[in-house]
Amino acid sequence: MTFDDLSLPPVLPEDAAALVAAVAGSVLLPGDAGYDEERAVFNLNHELVPAVIVVAEGAADVQAAVAFAAGQHRPVLVKTTGHQIVGPAHGAVVIATHRMNDVVIDSVGRTARVGAGAIWSEVVERAAKDGLAPLNGSNPTVGVSGYTLGGGLSPTLGRSHGYAADHVRSLEVVTADGELRHVDAESEPELFWALRGGKGNFGVVTALEFALFPVPRLYGGGIYFPGERMADVLRAWSAWHPGTPETMISSFAVLRLPPLPELPEPLRGAFVVSLRFAYNGTAEDGERMIAPLRAVAPVVLDTVRDMPYAEVASIHAEPTEPLPYYERGIMLREFPAEAQDKLVELVGPGSQTTLWIAELRALGGAWDREPAVPNAVATRGLPYSLLGVEVGPLSEEQRLKESVAALLDGMEPWRGDRRLVNNLAPDEATDAAAIYGPERYERLAAVKKTYDPANMFRINHNVAPAE
Repeated sequence: MTFDDLSLPPVLPEDAAALVAAVAGSVLLPGDAGYDEERAVFNLNHELVPAVIVVAEGAADVQAAVAFAAGQHRPVLVKTTGHQIVGPAHGAVVIATHRMNDVVIDSVGRTARVGAGAIWSEVVERAAKDGLAPLNGSNPTVGVSGYTLGGGLSPTLGRSHGYAADHVRSLEVVTADGELRHVDAESEPELFWALRGGKGNFGVVTALEFALFPVPRLYGGGIYFPGERMADVLRAWSAWHPGTPETMISSFAVLRLPPLPELPEPLRGAFVVSLRFAYNGTAEDGERMIAPLRAVAPVVLDTVRDMPYAEVASIHAEPTEPLPYYERGIMLREFPAEAQDKLVELVGPGSQTTLWIAELRALGGAWDREPAVPNAVATRGLPYSLLGVEVGPLSEEQRLKESVAALLDGMEPWRGDRRLVNNLAPDEATDAAAIYGPERYERLAAVKKTYDPANMFRINHNVAPAE
């Protein structure tokens, strides 16, 4: 099934009139006031150029947008903040969900019900008021829905609780037929399985309910060392982390930071390596545990401390303002001494790389365990996630891609055979069968055929409907 979305005609004002009448939110065509603001995404090297944007106020607006797209044989793309965009959405209906950002916390049941447009900072802040925590990501500006549907690799609580997708209780979903469905393990088990890990292939999630955990505080932060000591820090961390409890999550990052004023003085324009920690235990135990790593090399900056859970975004301290970048990730099936040496060769002090970030997250624990209600997440059993990020304008796209590829291709001997959907680049959008593995992909394709037989939801890492 192939599509020529570039040849789709524009949506004329008279075509959109019925949609405008049906939608409580905004309907924007190219040239309309607000169109450019609504098509903007977090990654400045990407842009959306859809035929029409529907800024939805609620599920009924989403239904109207999907019905319009079906009537015009157009694809649909859902956008919250646009951290991960696969294509420019030529001829498409873009549904912007940021106004649908209700967050309702059930402190007794320890759950959150979250609208499609909520971002992690909104959920973390609301849950923290009740001493509760979600399985949030490292960047507070990422949309909750897309992150969770892609699996959701929480660097704060995931090793002891698993993927964010594992703890989804139910979803409200508008499917390609325009129906608003309540989806859970009992009502629509196959769709429930596929949505949790299959990302945006099966419909528009308008709300989701998921579990929260009684974690009011964490011991966490980053320890930064001179980049020249990468080999010593990497070997020490690689030997240390397998012996830590599941309540300790850690990662290793090589950072070539720009001279930005918002960075702390010791990091401004610096080449450093960082160990990031999130320990769900006492500060005393955490401090004792990481003491051997603090002693490995001179410390440039140490931000590890006991903190309220509401401040966990400071652990990774990722950018929260849009910037131009290219990123791509793979999973590693092992990380022996030879792989450690190779990583030092590829991004260490003797390399010529310009990579902004090379990050290795240690997984294991609950990330490897199938949840009580299984889902489509494909990366269980793979112990490491490796991510490369380059920053630069679109005019340097080829250099950015080659820089990231040099890292990931160099680590090819240890690469796992499945991929984390949330760490894929736009140009990997055709690799869905390889991402999920043949058995899981076949099941996803069968669900796709049932709920989206015309492949309306195709501007993604696309699962094609089974034939």
